[in-house]
Amino acid sequence: MKRDLTREELYESVKQLIELEDRPLIQLNQHKLFTLFSIAFQYLLYQSTKCPGAYIIRVEDSSLAEKLAKKSKDQSSRRFLQSLLLPRKLKYEKSTFYLDFFHFGTWGLTNEIPKEKAQVALVVKNTTSSPLDEVQQLMQEELGPFPSDYYLTSLASFAKKTILIAYDVESADFHKVSFGFIKKEEDRTVSGVTLSKELSWEELEDET
Repeated sequence: MKRDLTREELYESVKQLIELEDRPLIQLNQHKLFTLFSIAFQYLLYQSTKCPGAYIIRVEDSSLAEKLAKKSKDQSSRRFLQSLLLPRKLKYEKSTFYLDFFHFGTWGLTNEIPKEKAQVALVVKNTTSSPLDEVQQLMQEELGPFPSDYYLTSLASFAKKTILIAYDVESADFHKVSFGFIKKEEDRTVSGVTLSKELSWEELEDET
């Protein structure tokens, strides 16, 4: 596994998010998915000790959640998410963390949260897209009259702050945040063969 973030990288990145108190909608759209999740999750942990309430993590699907629990770039994020995977609800000091997915059928616990208690929602979209399969088709049909990004807007409508991790997705109302230590993505060469930046480097680098 590629190295974890240093204490300094995590501290400075979380501090950068803390300083954006006046921004209720934030998007992290760099290409390092597991790195961005660690930063955002550590921000949630910090906020949960300062502002007790409900903290919601909505991940595209269970497969991505399992990858985040294994490959996030700090040990505490991995351990916490591993503990959250099965019950999907976990008490942390005076706050409660919830986990669900883009599928309506997983929103049972989060729908019960009193809206005034929702502090921060973290929405994580995969860096790669795949053709519609049978499950995705059912999800699309389930949306009915709702917009395709309802998984995001439904949380942003009541959470005090919403953080979206999504690469190459335009969200006009969201303030884009970048972290300087994450180098800009570019085509890279392996053993003399140039591979396109369209490949998911997080997946390739963390495969072992």
